[in-house]
Amino acid sequence: MTAPVSLTDALQELRDAVAAAPLGLATPGRDATVRTARAVVDQVDDYLLPRLRDLDAPLLAVVGGSTGAGKSTLVNSVIGARVTTPGVLRPTTRAPVLVCSPADLPAFSGDRVLPGMARTTGEGDVVGGLRLVPTEALQPGLALIDAPDVDSVVEANRDLAGQLLSAADLWVFVTTAARYADAVPWDLLRTAQERGTALAVVLDRTPPEAVTEVAADLAAMLQRGGLGSARLFVVEERPLSDGFLPEAQVAQLRDWLHGLAADQEQRAAVVRQTLAGALESLDGRVAAVAAGVEEQAATATALGDAADAAYEGARQAVAEGVGNGSLLRGEVMARWQDFVGTGEWMRSLQSRVGRLRDRLGAALTGRPSSADSLHGALESGVETLLRSEAERAADRTVTAWRSLPGGGALVAGREEELGTVSPDFSPVAADEVRDWQGFVLDLVREQGAGKRSQARLLSWGINGAGAVVMVAVFASTAGLSGAELAIAGGTTAVGQRVLEAVFGDAAVRSLAERARADLDARADRLLAAEQDRFDELLAVAAEAPDAVDRLHAAVAALAAARSAA
Repeated sequence: MTAPVSLTDALQELRDAVAAAPLGLATPGRDATVRTARAVVDQVDDYLLPRLRDLDAPLLAVVGGSTGAGKSTLVNSVIGARVTTPGVLRPTTRAPVLVCSPADLPAFSGDRVLPGMARTTGEGDVVGGLRLVPTEALQPGLALIDAPDVDSVVEANRDLAGQLLSAADLWVFVTTAARYADAVPWDLLRTAQERGTALAVVLDRTPPEAVTEVAADLAAMLQRGGLGSARLFVVEERPLSDGFLPEAQVAQLRDWLHGLAADQEQRAAVVRQTLAGALESLDGRVAAVAAGVEEQAATATALGDAADAAYEGARQAVAEGVGNGSLLRGEVMARWQDFVGTGEWMRSLQSRVGRLRDRLGAALTGRPSSADSLHGALESGVETLLRSEAERAADRTVTAWRSLPGGGALVAGREEELGTVSPDFSPVAADEVRDWQGFVLDLVREQGAGKRSQARLLSWGINGAGAVVMVAVFASTAGLSGAELAIAGGTTAVGQRVLEAVFGDAAVRSLAERARADLDARADRLLAAEQDRFDELLAVAAEAPDAVDRLHAAVAALAAARSAA
């Protein structure tokens, strides 16, 4: 029987699945999903795993709130010492400050809590990292973090404030009588409610004459928001004394915090509440990430389908161009006439097959340069067709992607590059067409290898016989009319009849079919290589096709581990 996965192992797997979620496509919901995924990963790293591994560690209370709410002054006043510097200028850019008892300093000096954040014990303002301030004024068992403003105009400060709040056992949320109904504080308070975080709210800077009315209104709002269990403390607007709030204004909050520090059972209850709430909140938050990944997958499918349609259209256009006779116009037609001698070949239709065979031998052995010219003209015509359809497919794909969610960002700044064939397309296409011609000549050699009389004929004109096979591949009459039909269709029929006299009807049909199949396969390879440019962009942006299944499996494994714990 398989041993149950531990809670920490299950949580680590969930964290890794969320971190690996493919969110590279600019879908409508991508930004929100990225924020949710980042918040889950940060909370697992900064709080859940560290707390689960050390349930008896000191309680961490994060003091957060709006700009100008008076957080730093409140922390200094509660501690009774100047442990953090109030910010006069906005935005405040100093590093967050963690205040703890000297006895608890080892618990926060390592990477147990907020492992990705550097530590410093320097004096004054420090940019970046977490400044540790030990003080005898705070009892062991409780640490306070003075966090940046949650509504700072500096995005990095807002992100850091959110990260610190997610790492807290307890939020001490500071607002003011003038701003307690603002949207940003309530967004954070709703987050606390959704995650089951233990919460205390400080109503700071309250005019004495409005204490009763404002406190009652805020209490009612907390009740309606599902936060009725939050402790509410009111601090009146009073003159500071040497930078500190009057003792009477902070005594109640200080006593409550000191009580938590002194009472292990109360601390454990706060930890259990926040820990359980955070774990329970993961189901919905990871489900939101999974929904975002599904949106990514659907978007990637739509983009992939658009590229498939464009390049499938190119394959069909190449197949049509090869078979409808259009390649036998212009230069190819001129070289074909030069090669076969139109009048002579048309007159030969009335002759016996034996005489036709002799005339073919004479034509092939007497005009080697004409066969080479025909080969070259055919090569150029096929290359032009391939390049034209590949360019059209690239342009169609770029146009389609620019109109689809997620596609515009993938091709942005690369429209000119992606909207045409890749730089090495032309030389590769030329190689493929030349190799195809060589393949046809090899087929002719192979077909005549066991027939002595025919082999002698073929040894006189392999190139010429091969040319007849190649032209036969392109000589469907759908694209020709009038004199073109007579020249291309008629003379090819003559050449085909001569080859049939040499090899037999079935063998000649097989030659043409194998030649056409090989050319189709080469065209498919060329177009597939061109489409790979778009497929690779999608693969980078929306890889990990099993990401949704992995997320759901991780949630289920965590639920099982919690039940077994």
